[in-house]
Amino acid sequence: MVKPCWRPSVEGDGTRRGGSGNHRGGDQNGRVDGLLWSKDLGHHVNGDFSMAVIQANSLLEDQSQLESGPLSSLDSGPCGTFVGVYDGHGGPETSRFVNENLFANLKKFASENQEISANVIKKAFLATEEEFLSLVRQQWSIMPQLASVGTCCLVGVICNGLLYVANAGDSRVVLGRADKVVRGVTAIQLSTEHNANNESVRNELRSLHPDDSQIVVLKHKVWRVKGIIQVSRSIGDAYLKRSEFNREPLLAKFRVSKPFSKPILSAEPSVLVHKINPNDQFLIFASDGLWEHLSNQEAVDIVNSYPRNGIARRLVKAALRVAAKKREMRYSDLKKIERGVRRHFHDDITVVVVFIDQSSTKRASSRASNVSIRGGGGFPYSS
Repeated sequence: MVKPCWRPSVEGDGTRRGGSGNHRGGDQNGRVDGLLWSKDLGHHVNGDFSMAVIQANSLLEDQSQLESGPLSSLDSGPCGTFVGVYDGHGGPETSRFVNENLFANLKKFASENQEISANVIKKAFLATEEEFLSLVRQQWSIMPQLASVGTCCLVGVICNGLLYVANAGDSRVVLGRADKVVRGVTAIQLSTEHNANNESVRNELRSLHPDDSQIVVLKHKVWRVKGIIQVSRSIGDAYLKRSEFNREPLLAKFRVSKPFSKPILSAEPSVLVHKINPNDQFLIFASDGLWEHLSNQEAVDIVNSYPRNGIARRLVKAALRVAAKKREMRYSDLKKIERGVRRHFHDDITVVVVFIDQSSTKRASSRASNVSIRGGGGFPYSS
């Protein structure tokens, strides 16, 4: 139905490098250290990048990818770098599906339109959503629980001196920009989040569903859509989008008690187009698990203060140290806790740090080097 494991990286000549990536030496496909996977340093057409993933759930629900090179199937088409962070909930199936299909959809629409644009990215999101809902329908009789699985979806595309950020859910991308006034690097959040704990999101939901007094409910001091889910936008979560899936044989605990005529959640992303500034230094793409423990400025300060090599791994470890401190335990003891149980201390965390080389950005279209890496290639706990 969906591919069970992440693929190893594809670099340079476009051929797969050997091995599963499950080794502690070398960094061709990333390296594994217990529940932590990292690609310490790689190169994309716009500069360098670093990736890391830490597993907390019994099955890893976070997925991610970085694709650099052609962004369409046309020889003369746009070139650049694509980053995706997919924070699954209810299971790993939707995030895996998006990891396998969203970029292909983006390339298809970029080829048809002969460009990258906000509209092309939105089309890619909605096409991926429709494909997943079709899969839910196909599997309904034998795997109805697929209707209850979803994923937040954060995408960034660097192309022709522009950065496109598309987000559905509460993952986040933060820009680090050199600031001569403070003599440091300032954090600028570029993504719009769709979490019901934000008053603006609750107001949007109430305006879209004026006849539903229970569209957002405060439950255990956390605002939730229909008292169930924290995010108002996602890919998947079919039972909250199509009434045909809000019935048996889906388990009663997932079903909404009252029938609905229009979707409760949306898959349409918020899109921002940002012209890359000469002072823009790097981007931090991360799932909500990181931002639960680190502020935007704290994360930017870490990236600015240490070498590029292994910086995503350093961010993950910084978040884990905060998580351990919150529970009044040592980081060394937190590391000993097994997946599944670990979820009581922190969520799966994915981090992709993308450094922006201004000269590379200008000449990206002339670079032939391709990179394709899925976060955690060969990770032993991803299936």
